[in-house]
Amino acid sequence: MTFLVAGATYSLAVTPVAAAKRFAAETPIGRKRRARKMARVLAETHPDAHCELDFTTPLELAVATILSAQTTDVRVNQVTPELFKRYQTAADYAAADRTELETLLRPTGFFRAKTDSLIKLGQALIERHDGELPATLAELVALPGIGRKTANVILGNAFGVPGITVDTHFRRLTNRFGWVSEDDPVKIEFLVADLIEKRDWTMLSHRVIFHGRRVCHARKPACGACTLASMCPSYGTGPTEAAAAAKLLKGPRARELAVAAGVDPELVPAAAVAAPDVP
Repeated sequence: MTFLVAGATYSLAVTPVAAAKRFAAETPIGRKRRARKMARVLAETHPDAHCELDFTTPLELAVATILSAQTTDVRVNQVTPELFKRYQTAADYAAADRTELETLLRPTGFFRAKTDSLIKLGQALIERHDGELPATLAELVALPGIGRKTANVILGNAFGVPGITVDTHFRRLTNRFGWVSEDDPVKIEFLVADLIEKRDWTMLSHRVIFHGRRVCHARKPACGACTLASMCPSYGTGPTEAAAAAKLLKGPRARELAVAAGVDPELVPAAAVAAPDVP
């Protein structure tokens, strides 16, 4: 298998077993160097990576992130235009009619709990922060409905404060990459923070999530069409043959992802390009 990164062609001629053994005795400094190289390749692979929740203010992002639990960003973005039109301030949420708000949030699932979180969030912002969303991790996680993951999303994307967002994709991929061997999101956050430069934390989160949605799927990753193949100890978890792997690529840039991995883009089915993201 050959793949293209930043205009250079590389060759991968190892078996999945050899790939795993290659990293078995990796030193901490070796892991850090490999992680940073993988982060650079992810930046080249996913230049379009970004926060996929639509928002114009920090409060809107906080609300959208709370709503994104157990659903897709696409579904949240379908609901929030009307929601943001009706509820523009913390005071609006604090005084919301529960039945009306539940009706708007119903398509996102768990709408009663989410309604409760938004009303309590509005009330807490009025009581503690003069209706404004705070810009520190400690203050954010003390608010109703906002945990550490949500706080890092808000800090990184609304306030420009670097943060690592450990969602399902990020947890899965950082373990597959051999960056961590850990399930606890907070521990993963601190371990990855030690590997990657702080300035890159927010964008790394987006790029890893994009890679998880488009290439490194939970059940069957596209190992044979992945630009990280030569650096990944989990190479071989999914099909390594180009034709089979290319069929697993998803998203609007699926064919570009194939080209970047040195795979014939014609092997990517048309349906994959239009495939919706998974949560």
